Order: sequence, then structure tokens, then C-alpha cells
Amino acid sequence: MGFPETRRVVIVGAGLAGTATAIRLMQFAREPLQVVLIERRPEYRSAGVAYHPSGNHWHHVFNIQAGRMSMFREDVDDFVDWANTEADRTGWPPGWSGFTFTESGPAPRRLYAGYLRARLAEAAREAPDGVELLEVDGEAVDMTARTADGTGRVRVIVEGRSSKRPGAAPGPMTIDADHAVLATGLEERKPPFAAGVEDHPCFVRHPYSEQGIERILGVRRDAEVAVIGTLLSAYDSASLLLRHGHTGKIHMISRSGLTLRTYPSDHRHHVLDLPAPRLHADGYEGCDELVRRFRDEWERACALLARRHPGVAPAVVSERIAKSWEPRLPEVLARIPSADLRALLDRYGSLLATLRVSAVPYITEFVDAAIADGGPVALTTGTVGGITATETGTLRVAVSGPAPARTIEADLVISNFGRETDYGRVGSALWRNLLRRGTAVPHRRTGRGVEVDGHGFLLGAAGVRTAPVTVVGCPREGDEITRYGRMGAFTFNLAAIKNHSVGVAAAVLRDLESCYDEPAETASRAVAHGADDEVRAAFARAVRLDVHRMAARRRRDRLARAARLASGLRALRGAMTAGGEAPVPDGALRFVVNAAATARLNDLSVTPRELRALLELDGSPEPG
Repeated sequence: MGFPETRRVVIVGAGLAGTATAIRLMQFAREPLQVVLIERRPEYRSAGVAYHPSGNHWHHVFNIQAGRMSMFREDVDDFVDWANTEADRTGWPPGWSGFTFTESGPAPRRLYAGYLRARLAEAAREAPDGVELLEVDGEAVDMTARTADGTGRVRVIVEGRSSKRPGAAPGPMTIDADHAVLATGLEERKPPFAAGVEDHPCFVRHPYSEQGIERILGVRRDAEVAVIGTLLSAYDSASLLLRHGHTGKIHMISRSGLTLRTYPSDHRHHVLDLPAPRLHADGYEGCDELVRRFRDEWERACALLARRHPGVAPAVVSERIAKSWEPRLPEVLARIPSADLRALLDRYGSLLATLRVSAVPYITEFVDAAIADGGPVALTTGTVGGITATETGTLRVAVSGPAPARTIEADLVISNFGRETDYGRVGSALWRNLLRRGTAVPHRRTGRGVEVDGHGFLLGAAGVRTAPVTVVGCPREGDEITRYGRMGAFTFNLAAIKNHSVGVAAAVLRDLESCYDEPAETASRAVAHGADDEVRAAFARAVRLDVHRMAARRRRDRLARAARLASGLRALRGAMTAGGEAPVPDGALRFVVNAAATARLNDLSVTPRELRALLELDGSPEPG
């Protein structure tokens, strides 16, 4: 089966990142477009490892509140509204079937696949004429640029392919596209300590799988269980056992020994403006001095926050500080040598995760209670050196660390996910081929993820675009750290992935659609330099109009808002020429306005609820 020669974007990976990007492409598009959404594991479609129903029990809930799970930052209540009014509750268990979801409350992760599928179907249904979604099951194993300068088209090789289009024949295929988006999600790393027991019936390698859930729930209630890890995945496994009446000892083991913090039951997201941390002198003075300064500044920030914001619950003080520091960290990180930066991230990664993100009480309440006062859950700080099988059919876990070395004999051992952050070592055929060919390179400063530019375009060894390829989600981890200062649990950071989907979809369409012209430097200078009040006001109004167009989810609303935007662009051009500026081509002006509108939609300096109000999307009269 051939594909029609038209503007085509191929998205590799149909989990959260890929689905969100497909939705945004169909929502933002103004001209005919085919969006091809490829997924190698059908059960992961619109879900990924984090949300797919077969691997997430009803007791696995989002670690953040349900009100923060909307995939639209500009429509903060969308997920809660869907869960309460649209979701099909057939087959839901009693604890959830009559549940009313709230902004501050919990929600099962498995629901998210249905939510994303519903919003993907809605986006396809409300897309402009000529915009088409095609879903393909198969594995993208290679990708090559059709030209040497990173422009033109890209060819994607897909194996094990079957299309949902009627009449499509199965088998390998080649897809030529105008652009490709890599939304490949988590890359798995095999735990070195489990090399000899991966197939042992008492070892659970994948706790977020149907088989893993069955084995966890099938263990004897009085069995001794070892869980590798002490953060979210460990809490999920331990909580699942405890909620099903487990009475045996549960050992939670990690090198850091850190545990999850708990959000207050009425927690609402907020962003504070705190002074920048003073983390450097005139020059870099080494890791030890930086850590000392960080601790001093952290204590100062805690004291300042307590004085200025006495109503902030102690449990979320660290999150408030970490969030407020993010925009200031790139300057600090730029001074740190790459080897030191990698060492700091490796050493303090778990701590940063717990400072930046907590968990709802539904996740922590059973486990924390079981840890306290010598309960059935025991924390062990140390490194797992190896797991071996015994003659009696159990597993022996060797742990070394700050305490004397010890051995834990367990009837069941549950591994954490084992995420691979070094893309030079990932098992994916696609990433191996991209790195071998130099189309992609590992992130130089952090060794986490790959190199991308500020719009998410993949960069090669020379630091320039090597193909019409952008990246969304986990492969951008290193760039998120150094460019934006976003530390901690980025892998499951929904906010970052949502922003990627907006930024990438908008940037791709600015490259592909005829209504945009580059270069736009002339238009940028005309707007930014020497502009009088009338030009600035007209530009702000045009940006606001484009934001409203991009945020519209119904086709008729987008058409109406596109017409208002055209009027706003004419007014802006008129104001600029009246002020003495040379006429700017319509496409170049539209480019600059759209880039500014995209930045407004992705503004992380405010909460999503505040963003909606600032964008005048919540009951305010629409401009124009």
C-alpha cells in the first residue's frame, strides 16, 4: 500500500508524548496534513508504560493530583471533567465506580489511556478538511534524511507493521515523510544485579505489566518480599501488596534510602517568586563548594518562604523552592564542568526527585504507616550487589552500603523499572541506527538523552540539524536540565511533555505550512526594536488572537478565530507601516506572532489555572 504524496508527519511512539503531539498537530494545522502515529506495542497506544491498563492496577494512581492531569495546560479541568462526565465506567470496581474526581484528589493511572484516546478521536473529528490521522502498529527501526543538510524529507523504516486502514497489507514498509517526531518514551536498562535470575519465577522484572501484577498479587500473604527501590515504583508495589492484605515482611531497598513526601489532601499547585539562589562566586569552585552553597541557600530559602508565605504546608515547601529556582539554574549549571555535572546528577538525582515532586496520600498512606513503628515494611539503605537463587526456590539479595553488608532471602523480588538514560547504550534499533549514523548524538553535558535545539529539533555531532526530525519527551532529559533547570523526575513530568507537544507541533507546522515564511528576522526586529505603543499593542492583540485559535478544540471555533487573527495581522501591519517600518511579508509576520503565541501557551512561570486566566480563555470576552 502506498501513501499519497502530501504533507506528512510521522510520529514514532503513541504513548502520552506521541499522542499529545498528534492531537496538537491536528488542532493547530491550517492546511492538509497526514499524521502517521506509529506504535510498536499496541497495548501501549495512548498510554505508554506509565498508564496502560493491563500493567496498572486500580490502586496505581497518579502521584500528583487529578486536577494537574489535563493534557491541555490551557484547559486545566479537562481531565477531571472527562473522568466525571464522559468516561465509560463499565467494569470499574466499587471503590471507583461511584467516585467523584476532584482537583486535589487521586485518580487511577489506567484511566489516562481512555482519556487520551477520547481526546485523540476528538482532535481527528474536529480537524480541518484534509487533515488525516493514520495509526500504524509496528516498530520504526531506522530513519534517514533524504538530503544532507537536514532539510527536505525523511524516510522511516517500519517492521512488523499493520495499519488500521482497511485493506492495508501487513509487513515491512517504508514511509517517506516531510517530518518525523520521535516520542519513543522510556528506554529500558537491564539491572546488572539480576543477570542470573531474570527468568526466575520469583523475580518480577516488569512490575508495570499484566504478568508482573499477577505475580505480585499471587504471592502468599505471609511471604517475604524484597522491592528494589524506595520511590514511586516501590511504593506502587508495596501499596498493592498491603491493600490486598499482605502480612509478610516487605523490604524496600535503595542506595539513597529516600522515600516519597506526601502532598496535603487539599493541595493545589502554585508557583512562587523567590530570590535567585546564590550558588556561585566569580568562578566555579568545585563540587563540594557548590553542594555547601546549595545547602546554605536552601536553608535561607526555607526561612524566607516561612516568613513570606506562612500558609504553605511544610510538606510542599521543597517543591515550591525547587520550582522557583528552575529558571535560575541554567546559568549556574553552565559553570560546572561536564564530568562534575554528571557526577552531581548521579549522586543527587533521587534527592532532586523527592524535592521536586511528592505523592498524593492514596499512594503513601499505607506504606508510610507500615514503615512506622517497626511495621511490616522495612527500609534498607544500600546497593544491591547481586541476586541469586537458592535450592529451596527463594532468592537471595546481597546488599552492601553504609551499614554492614547483609543478605535478604525473599520469596519474591520486585525490580524497579531500570530506566536507561545513556542513549549510547539503549537497546532500541532506531536509536542505535540514528547514533551510529551521526543523525543523533548523546547529550554532551549530562550524558542523559540526546542533543536537541530550543525547538526540539534533533542535532548531530556538529551541533546542527541533521534531518527534519524533532524529539518529544524522555530523550530530551539532558536538554531540559541544562536549558531550563528542570531537575528531578523529568521522565514522568507531564508538564514538560505537554509543553514539548505544543512547541514541537507549532514549530513543525511553521516549517511545513505555506502560510508561514522564513526567515522572519526582519519581522522580529520590526516588532521588537523601535516599536511604538500602537505597534506593541497591536502585536500583543495578534498574539492573543493566535493563542485563542490554537487553544480552540472545535473546528468552527478555530475558523472563526483564524478570521479574527487575519484581521489582527492586518491591523499590526498597518500600525508598523504607519510607524515608519518597511512592509513585512504576511507569512513572516504570521511566523513571529505564532512563535510568540506558542511561548505564551508554554509559560511555566504560572500555574495552568493562572495561565488560562492570563490568556483570557476563562469567560473573558474574546479579543476582536
